[in-house]
Formats: sequence, structure tokens, C-alpha cells
Amino acid sequence: MSGELTWVWADERPDLLADPVLAAVRGRDDVRVAEIDPGLADTAAFCERYGMPMGTSANCVVVAAKRGGEVSYAACVVLATRRADVNGTVRRHLGARKTSFAPMEEATGLTGMEYGGITPLGLPAEWPVLVDESIAAEAEVVVGSGVRRSKLLVPGKLLADLPGTEVLALSR
Repeated sequence: MSGELTWVWADERPDLLADPVLAAVRGRDDVRVAEIDPGLADTAAFCERYGMPMGTSANCVVVAAKRGGEVSYAACVVLATRRADVNGTVRRHLGARKTSFAPMEEATGLTGMEYGGITPLGLPAEWPVLVDESIAAEAEVVVGSGVRRSKLLVPGKLLADLPGTEVLALSR
């Protein structure tokens, strides 16, 4: 899978990664990065412009889970052709009374990543990372790089095997 992009090993272009992402992927031989137009970071626009199939692009969203006045955070990763069941499966799995997408300022501030570039690689270690089972089955998926000006190409199994990751039937 390449579309119209030039993929290089992530270590060759650290300037295309947010600091927490760089720390998470440094030295890996299974993570590639490609520079993109930051105005095309949103998945549909990215896939259309660069000839990438929507079914091989994954979105990572930050969820705020509330219970008893406490707020905790988690990340959900699903293929772009699917939607995370945040108010059902995710809420029950996290044992929360209420779940919602974290506001942009919270998501970017807590992750050290840009909105539209948040990725499961390099998230805070205490956060659960919930990965849809369909991603684990993909040979390669495109995810954010922590910044809007690039994307990562990684094996689906890499995302399923990240520390703190749980593979679930997350999507509908």
C-alpha cells in the first residue's frame, strides 16, 4: 500500500513526528512516515488526495470517561470505515457512567499531539488504548503521526500489541 506517497522509515524524518510519537517509534523497523499537506490531514480528504483506501486508514480518538465525579481518559482506534461505539461498548468496558469525545484542547494538551494527528503511538502510559479487532487483522494501516503534516504506515498487529492496548469489537 503506498498510494501517491513516499514512505520512509520514521527514524529518517523525526521532524515529521510529535515528540511523544518520536519517543515511541525511535529505532523501530516497522514504522514508516510520509509528509502530507496539513490541510488534508482529515481522513476523507487525505484518502481522496493521496489515493489511499479508507478501509486501511485508522482514526484515533480520545475519550473522556466519567464516573463518580472522576474523569479518566482512553484512546479508541477504529478503521475510518467504522465508528467507535463510544456510548455503548467503550463506556461499559471502561466502567464509566458517561463517555464523550474529549474536547480538542484537552486531547491535544494531554497527548502533546496536534488535533487531527493524534495517534495511539506515544499516548500517556496510564491510558487504556482500545483497538478495534478489525485493525489487528490488517497487514498495514495508516494512522496519525502526532502532527497534521504527516502520516504513519504501521502493521495492524503493532497497534494491537502496544502496551496498555486491549483489542475489542469496538465498532459498529
